[in-house]
Amino acid sequence: MKKQSAGILLFRGSKAELEVFLVHPGGPFWARKDAGTWSIPKGEYSDDEDALAAAKREFQEETGVAINGDFISLGEVKQAGGKVVRAWAVEHDLDPATLRSNTFRLEWPPRSGKICEFPEVDSGAWFSLALARRKIVRAQEEFLTRLVDHLQ
Repeated sequence: MKKQSAGILLFRGSKAELEVFLVHPGGPFWARKDAGTWSIPKGEYSDDEDALAAAKREFQEETGVAINGDFISLGEVKQAGGKVVRAWAVEHDLDPATLRSNTFRLEWPPRSGKICEFPEVDSGAWFSLALARRKIVRAQEEFLTRLVDHLQ
C-alpha cells in the first residue's frame, strides 16, 4: 500500500507580504533540527477516504483547530522517502500560541524500556515566503510556488 498524506497550507496577508503557517514535528529525533524539517500540517489517509476530509481531520489533530473555507487545490508532490503528499491552501489566521497537538508514544531513550509521550507537532509559526522556503521539507516547497502562482 502506498504511503499518502493530505494536508492544509494556511496563508494570510497581501501578495507582497504573504505569510504561510508551518508546523515543526515533535519528538526527540526532531528536537534540534530546523531547516528543511517544517511541514504543512498533514497526515496519512487511506485510498477509500476523501483526501480533503482527511486533510481537515489531520489539521485539527495537529493544531487543535477545525478549519473551513474556500480551499485551493495545490496538487501532489512526492517526498524523498516516496510518500505522496496532497495539499490544499486556505486563507485563515491562527495564533500559534493556541496550537494543541495530538501525541504519540515512543520508547525513549532507545532500548531503555521507558515509554514517553510526545506531541506530534511541537510548534507552529507564520513565515514569510522566503523564510518558509528554507524551513519547509524540500519537496513541499513546490506547494509554496503553486500557491503564489494561484494568487497571481
